[in-house]
Amino acid sequence: MAGSEGNDSDGNKAESHFARQWNYRPSVPIDTSPGFKWPPQPSKICGWFAARWLVVGENLILVGLAVLTWIYFQPPLEQTKVLAFDWIALMFVRNFVLISIVAGGLHIVLYVRKLQGDRLKFDKRDLNAKGRAFTLKSQLRDNMFWTLGSGVFFWTAYEALMLWAMANGYVPILLWGENSIWFVILLFLTPTWISFHFYWIHRWLHWLPLYRLAHALHHRNTNVGPWSGLSMHPLEHVLFFSSVLIHWVVAAHPIHILFHMQHQALTAATSHAGFDGLLVREKNALALGNFHHQMHHRYFECNYGSLEVLWDKAFGSFHDGTEQSHEHFLERRRKMTKGAL
Repeated sequence: MAGSEGNDSDGNKAESHFARQWNYRPSVPIDTSPGFKWPPQPSKICGWFAARWLVVGENLILVGLAVLTWIYFQPPLEQTKVLAFDWIALMFVRNFVLISIVAGGLHIVLYVRKLQGDRLKFDKRDLNAKGRAFTLKSQLRDNMFWTLGSGVFFWTAYEALMLWAMANGYVPILLWGENSIWFVILLFLTPTWISFHFYWIHRWLHWLPLYRLAHALHHRNTNVGPWSGLSMHPLEHVLFFSSVLIHWVVAAHPIHILFHMQHQALTAATSHAGFDGLLVREKNALALGNFHHQMHHRYFECNYGSLEVLWDKAFGSFHDGTEQSHEHFLERRRKMTKGAL
């Protein structure tokens, strides 16, 4: 079915019930990356890669940002040999500004100024303005508090740890002149590794004791906005950003570390924007929110990972956005509830 705005294109009443829950749905069924399917499908793999790397989108923008950060806004490795407040504080301020520009900018454009109205907006509902469940009794203040406090703190802490370890020779360093081809390939592989890691961490966080302790804070946001992406309990931030520790084993350049961390932090804001894309001159100029993950925030027991990897399909937790898939999850929930009783 083509993307819709709550319309029941085929007259099916059952589908209409599911469709009415959404203001906008992209084309369904949603599918995962063809890179992990067998037999290999070279044309689809190339198309998937091109759509994510050969257009002006978040990946290329973030590579450029990481390079600029390394050149202009990052203390040299010589300085990071000794952990010191001054250079770490500068990194904290830099990251504070970056997430404020991305999450704050999107919030102003999409929710304050409402420059594109409800076009491409997934959820019909407005963001919750107030509620006792939120820190400071407000969804926006709650999200900003946890993002700018805990989120930026642990984002910066992991970056400082990695750059300190690189400067002191505790982790291997990859230089452009040593292997430029692998240097580039490692950038391409980073989002896939982040997705691989995210599924398992996220699935663990839905274990009931951890969910109650930590992850429930993030799931206060049943309807998400840009500030929701990094609104997490400190324990979840520790786990979420830990994917960068792979570079204690896999050699990387500081640019890879910056790209890795900025990708995790900043795409958390864009992927929770609540809109499929940013309209410029009535065209979807920049992909934003992820309907796949939007459904996770509404239905909880589905879509724990991202579309880069196929773990959800492998373990039966993939909701592809169709009515048939939705009925499957409703039936599974009924059986789980009956079993619990």
